Amino acid sequence: MTAAYQRSFPRFTHIRPVPQQFFYGRCGGVRYAATRFEPTPGATHEQLVGMQDEGSATKYFRGTPTGVWSYLATDGFPRAPHGCGDVPQIPESLAAAWGNCSVG
Repeated sequence: MTAAYQRSFPRFTHIRPVPQQFFYGRCGGVRYAATRFEPTPGATHEQLVGMQDEGSATKYFRGTPTGVWSYLATDGFPRAPHGCGDVPQIPESLAAAWGNCSVG
């Protein structure tokens, strides 16, 4: 997921998924994932500032049959009332299985 997100947003070179906030599943044979990111050591001041809002939003990804992940969408800020259930790129049944991406 990190590499897929960095392909779309190359300014974030020092990031990793936030622990225990990662969702993964299949729907109709298609792989999906969702996570938030946090800065890692080595992040510049500009990256830290950029991640203040960007890092608090969940990112959504889709896996290809060849194993490559692509970035699909980001939650709104603030987050929509139904979490990933409000993200049209995520199948409703998967969002329900993920508890609408609630982490707490």
